[in-house]
Amino acid sequence: MRPIRVIDYDPQWPQLFEAARAELLALAANRILAIDHIGSTAVPGLAAKPKIDLDAVLLSEAAVTDLTPLLQTAGYIPHGDISGEGRWTFTRDHASHGLRLYLCTQGNAAHHDCLLFRDYLRAHPQRAAEYQALKLHLAAEANGDWDHYTGGKSDFVRETIERATTEMAPSRG
Repeated sequence: MRPIRVIDYDPQWPQLFEAARAELLALAANRILAIDHIGSTAVPGLAAKPKIDLDAVLLSEAAVTDLTPLLQTAGYIPHGDISGEGRWTFTRDHASHGLRLYLCTQGNAAHHDCLLFRDYLRAHPQRAAEYQALKLHLAAEANGDWDHYTGGKSDFVRETIERATTEMAPSRG
Protein backbone atom coordinates (compact mmCIF):
# COMPACT_ATOMS: atom_id res chain seq x y z
CA MET A 1 0.00 0.00 0.00
CA ARG A 2 1.28 3.44 -0.82
CA PRO A 3 1.16 5.95 2.00
CA ILE A 4 -1.37 8.76 1.96
CA ARG A 5 0.56 12.03 1.94
CA VAL A 6 -1.29 15.21 2.89
CA ILE A 7 1.12 18.13 2.74
CA ASP A 8 0.95 21.85 3.51
CA TYR A 9 -0.56 24.06 0.86
CA ASP A 10 1.87 24.77 -1.98
CA PRO A 11 1.43 28.21 -3.60
CA GLN A 12 2.59 26.64 -6.88
CA TRP A 13 -0.55 24.49 -7.18
CA PRO A 14 -2.51 27.17 -9.10
CA GLN A 15 0.38 27.50 -11.59
CA LEU A 16 0.52 23.71 -12.01
CA PHE A 17 -3.21 23.77 -12.74
CA GLU A 18 -2.77 26.57 -15.29
CA ALA A 19 0.04 24.65 -17.02
CA ALA A 20 -2.11 21.50 -17.23
CA ARG A 21 -5.08 23.57 -18.42
CA ALA A 22 -3.00 25.20 -21.17
CA GLU A 23 -1.72 21.80 -22.29
CA LEU A 24 -5.26 20.38 -22.49
CA LEU A 25 -6.51 23.39 -24.44
CA ALA A 26 -3.59 23.04 -26.87
CA LEU A 27 -4.48 19.37 -27.26
CA ALA A 28 -8.23 19.75 -27.81
CA ALA A 29 -9.64 23.25 -27.32
CA ASN A 30 -12.28 22.54 -29.97
CA ARG A 31 -13.81 19.83 -27.75
CA ILE A 32 -13.62 21.58 -24.36
CA LEU A 33 -16.11 24.10 -22.95
CA ALA A 34 -14.34 24.73 -19.61
CA ILE A 35 -11.56 23.42 -17.38
CA ASP A 36 -11.95 23.94 -13.65
CA HIS A 37 -9.45 23.47 -10.83
CA ILE A 38 -11.26 21.38 -8.23
CA GLY A 39 -10.30 19.48 -5.10
CA SER A 40 -8.22 20.57 -2.15
CA THR A 41 -5.35 22.01 -4.19
CA ALA A 42 -7.88 24.55 -5.52
CA VAL A 43 -8.49 25.99 -2.03
CA PRO A 44 -5.78 28.48 -1.01
CA GLY A 45 -4.13 27.54 2.27
CA LEU A 46 -5.62 24.03 2.47
CA ALA A 47 -3.31 21.07 3.02
CA ALA A 48 -3.78 18.42 0.34
CA LYS A 49 -2.36 15.43 -1.41
CA PRO A 50 0.04 16.77 -4.06
CA LYS A 51 -2.37 15.93 -6.87
CA ILE A 52 -3.97 18.61 -9.02
CA ASP A 53 -7.60 17.77 -9.81
CA LEU A 54 -9.13 19.16 -13.00
CA ASP A 55 -12.63 18.88 -14.38
CA ALA A 56 -12.82 19.34 -18.15
CA VAL A 57 -16.34 19.97 -19.39
CA LEU A 58 -16.64 18.64 -22.93
CA LEU A 59 -18.93 19.59 -25.79
CA SER A 60 -20.24 16.02 -26.05
CA GLU A 61 -19.79 12.49 -24.79
CA ALA A 62 -18.26 11.65 -28.15
CA ALA A 63 -15.39 13.96 -27.22
CA VAL A 64 -14.39 11.49 -24.47
CA THR A 65 -13.78 8.84 -27.12
CA ASP A 66 -11.94 11.35 -29.30
CA LEU A 67 -9.76 12.63 -26.46
CA THR A 68 -8.75 9.31 -24.91
CA PRO A 69 -5.99 8.46 -27.43
CA LEU A 70 -4.75 12.07 -27.39
CA LEU A 71 -4.53 12.03 -23.60
CA GLN A 72 -2.76 8.67 -23.65
CA THR A 73 -0.19 10.09 -26.08
CA ALA A 74 0.31 12.95 -23.60
CA GLY A 75 1.06 10.43 -20.82
CA TYR A 76 -2.35 10.19 -19.15
CA ILE A 77 -3.60 6.80 -17.98
CA PRO A 78 -7.34 6.19 -18.51
CA HIS A 79 -9.32 4.68 -15.63
CA GLY A 80 -12.87 4.91 -17.04
CA ASP A 81 -15.94 6.21 -15.24
CA ILE A 82 -14.84 4.70 -11.92
CA SER A 83 -17.48 6.43 -9.80
CA GLY A 84 -20.38 5.85 -12.19
CA GLU A 85 -21.09 9.60 -12.24
CA GLY A 86 -20.49 10.25 -15.92
CA ARG A 87 -16.94 11.51 -15.27
CA TRP A 88 -14.09 9.69 -16.98
CA THR A 89 -10.88 9.71 -14.97
CA PHE A 90 -7.32 10.05 -16.28
CA THR A 91 -4.12 10.36 -14.21
CA ARG A 92 -0.56 11.39 -14.89
CA ASP A 93 2.33 11.55 -12.45
CA HIS A 94 5.13 14.09 -12.32
CA ALA A 95 8.15 14.18 -10.03
CA SER A 96 6.60 16.66 -7.57
CA HIS A 97 2.88 16.10 -8.11
CA GLY A 98 0.23 14.21 -9.96
CA LEU A 99 -2.66 15.21 -12.17
CA ARG A 100 -6.15 13.75 -11.94
CA LEU A 101 -8.27 14.78 -14.88
CA TYR A 102 -12.01 14.20 -15.04
CA LEU A 103 -13.86 14.51 -18.34
CA CYS A 104 -17.58 15.19 -18.20
CA THR A 105 -20.30 16.91 -20.18
CA GLN A 106 -22.16 20.10 -19.38
CA GLY A 107 -24.71 19.76 -16.59
CA ASN A 108 -22.91 16.85 -14.88
CA ALA A 109 -24.12 16.68 -11.25
CA ALA A 110 -20.77 15.51 -9.83
CA HIS A 111 -18.98 18.39 -11.55
CA HIS A 112 -21.53 20.83 -10.12
CA ASP A 113 -21.01 19.39 -6.62
CA CYS A 114 -17.22 19.66 -6.94
CA LEU A 115 -17.53 23.36 -7.76
CA LEU A 116 -19.99 23.92 -4.88
CA PHE A 117 -17.63 22.18 -2.45
CA ARG A 118 -14.57 24.10 -3.66
CA ASP A 119 -16.31 27.46 -3.60
CA TYR A 120 -17.81 26.87 -0.17
CA LEU A 121 -14.41 26.02 1.32
CA ARG A 122 -12.88 29.08 -0.34
CA ALA A 123 -15.57 31.30 1.18
CA HIS A 124 -15.60 29.64 4.63
CA PRO A 125 -12.07 29.36 6.07
CA GLN A 126 -13.33 27.72 9.28
CA ARG A 127 -14.97 24.92 7.30
CA ALA A 128 -11.76 24.54 5.26
CA ALA A 129 -9.77 24.27 8.51
CA GLU A 130 -12.16 21.55 9.74
CA TYR A 131 -11.70 19.68 6.47
CA GLN A 132 -7.92 19.96 6.72
CA ALA A 133 -7.96 18.57 10.27
CA LEU A 134 -10.15 15.67 9.14
CA LYS A 135 -7.88 14.88 6.18
CA LEU A 136 -4.74 14.94 8.31
CA HIS A 137 -6.38 12.71 10.91
CA LEU A 138 -7.64 10.24 8.31
CA ALA A 139 -4.30 10.12 6.48
CA ALA A 140 -2.51 9.24 9.73
CA GLU A 141 -5.19 6.76 10.81
CA ALA A 142 -5.67 5.06 7.42
CA ASN A 143 -2.16 3.58 7.27
CA GLY A 144 -2.29 3.46 3.46
CA ASP A 145 -5.92 2.30 3.28
CA TRP A 146 -7.32 4.60 0.57
CA ASP A 147 -10.88 3.35 1.04
CA HIS A 148 -10.71 4.36 4.71
CA TYR A 149 -9.27 7.78 3.85
CA THR A 150 -11.75 8.54 1.07
CA GLY A 151 -14.73 7.04 2.86
CA GLY A 152 -13.90 8.97 6.01
CA LYS A 153 -14.32 12.24 4.11
CA SER A 154 -17.64 11.44 2.44
CA ASP A 155 -20.00 12.63 5.21
CA PHE A 156 -18.08 15.90 5.56
CA VAL A 157 -18.17 16.49 1.81
CA ARG A 158 -21.88 15.69 1.59
CA GLU A 159 -22.70 17.99 4.53
CA THR A 160 -20.64 20.80 3.01
CA ILE A 161 -22.42 20.48 -0.34
CA GLU A 162 -25.75 20.54 1.50
CA ARG A 163 -24.71 23.72 3.33
CA ALA A 164 -23.61 25.32 0.08
CA THR A 165 -26.85 24.38 -1.63
CA THR A 166 -28.94 25.75 1.26
CA GLU A 167 -27.01 29.02 1.42
CA MET A 168 -27.34 29.50 -2.33
CA ALA A 169 -31.09 28.79 -2.39
CA PRO A 170 -33.15 31.93 -3.01
CA SER A 171 -34.98 33.11 0.09
CA ARG A 172 -38.76 33.03 0.00
CA GLY A 173 -40.72 35.79 1.48
